[in-house]
Amino acid sequence: MVLNFVKGTTFMFLTGLGITGNTFVLVSYICVFRGSEKKPIHLILIHLALTNILMLFTKGTPRTIASFGLRKLLGDIGCKIVVYLERVARGLSICTTSLLTVVQDIIISPRASRWGRLQPRSAWHVLPLLLFCWILNSSISTNLPFYIKNTNSLNTSEFSESDNYCYFIPENWIIRSIFIALMVLRDAVFQGVMGLASGHMVFLLHKHHQHVLHLQTSKLLHRTPPEVKAAKSVFLLMLCFLFFYWADCCVSLCSVFSLLKDYVSGSAHEFLIIGYAIVSPFLLIHRDGYLVESCRAH
Repeated sequence: MVLNFVKGTTFMFLTGLGITGNTFVLVSYICVFRGSEKKPIHLILIHLALTNILMLFTKGTPRTIASFGLRKLLGDIGCKIVVYLERVARGLSICTTSLLTVVQDIIISPRASRWGRLQPRSAWHVLPLLLFCWILNSSISTNLPFYIKNTNSLNTSEFSESDNYCYFIPENWIIRSIFIALMVLRDAVFQGVMGLASGHMVFLLHKHHQHVLHLQTSKLLHRTPPEVKAAKSVFLLMLCFLFFYWADCCVSLCSVFSLLKDYVSGSAHEFLIIGYAIVSPFLLIHRDGYLVESCRAH
């Protein structure tokens, strides 16, 4: 009982902290986007903040409720909606971060190169890509609502996997295998694209660093371009995402193979799922000069 109270309090604090940070980032970038200069990167960051807020509301809030023993607040329909939106938000997180990395790599690439020629002429050109991300992740998760029940509507013998406040009832193994394969394929493709783009971005940043060293030896003044600063911020965001993603995968695999089944490891797995949504806005606030100035102004 005490552990559940501590867990619920911790989840409530972290969820509130993450929602506050993402809301600040969301409002700040909306203000920037409404200005004269509309950059594609700002629209993607707005979408990332929205995705993080959706993740925290659908993952952090129900976990808090369940930890305090208030599971009856979510009925069958509530469980279906919450778990479905949580799965969609997790998919949108990887897709948006991958898109952010690719677009930033294109922005800092020389305009004469192949990558540079793909640079969006307008921020609205990335809207079809964001819409594709929503359609893709919504489609991959369509099987979930049919196999989710609230804990109060099932007996203990009727479920195969517990999610604290919702249960996943057994489903056809062929259908389950198809949707798992689609999710694995999605993650592999988007992480592969993210890796290629980030590798090329590191190469460009290294070239810029060598250029700066040359200017310094020539006793010439040089200021780091905003695009390079933004590229470093996006690269840190990508590393942050990969850390939480693979840490989550490792803990999940250990749980599947019964290596970790205690209360602490289960709680750690739950925290890792929302870790990126909590940390990423504060990383942006720390790296982005405009957000820092807005934070000081408030």
